[in-house]
Amino acid sequence: MNEFLIAAILGIVEGITEFLPISSTGHLIIVNRFFDFTGDFSKMFDVVIQFGAILAVVAVYWNRLFPFGGGKSMEETRAIFSLWFKVCVALPALVAGSLLGGAIKTYLFNPVTVSIALIIGGIILLVIEKKKNSSSGITIAELSYTTALFIGMFQCLGMIPGTSRSAATIIGAMVLGLSRIAAAEFSFFLAIPTMAAASVWSVMNLGRMLTPHEFQVASAGFIVSFIVAWIVIKAFVRFISTHDFSSFGIYRIILGLAVLLYFVRIS
Repeated sequence: MNEFLIAAILGIVEGITEFLPISSTGHLIIVNRFFDFTGDFSKMFDVVIQFGAILAVVAVYWNRLFPFGGGKSMEETRAIFSLWFKVCVALPALVAGSLLGGAIKTYLFNPVTVSIALIIGGIILLVIEKKKNSSSGITIAELSYTTALFIGMFQCLGMIPGTSRSAATIIGAMVLGLSRIAAAEFSFFLAIPTMAAASVWSVMNLGRMLTPHEFQVASAGFIVSFIVAWIVIKAFVRFISTHDFSSFGIYRIILGLAVLLYFVRIS
């Protein structure tokens, strides 16, 4: 299959799954295996399209993330700085990633791990939603620095393929009392420094420059991922304003079982 078509498909998959609690990495591992899109460049490509999705967050939430301009009051500027401090407090995943990233990619980046993590995460989402009675809860503005730190600890679980960084963060945030929308949006904001650092780390460790053709393929995936993620972020926030996360839990369990049965059958 044409590499640009594969890049577009992977960009769509990344854009849809990065911010939903269903594991973008898990989906990319499965789709990459299906297209036999493997090797050093495929790993680099995955990070590039993830970075495209992360930039979509910056674009969608620019006014809430950039403290200057736009006629912001002093109070609004202080609130934005406070948000960034909370994000920084919640970043132990960066340290964990630098220490464990290599081992995780070597031993856990496989469909069986993904399927098991999908199923477990889906069950946890269903259990949490069964115990949560309403959409009320702590807002990001009310979030304490201590709570932000604990949410960051939950984010570390997202390093396991199939777990989902988004799901781990949302689950942790909801367990600690955040509303669904606040949990989702804080997950978006945490993704910015986490995935930006992962992108830089992957570029530094690629060990070579991209060829012109590889650069073009990666750029195509990046653009598609950015556009799709922009659309999905807005749709996702609208969805959870009137629904809970149960449907995502059910999807994770069904997909996890399907993937597990498929790869057990062919192994």
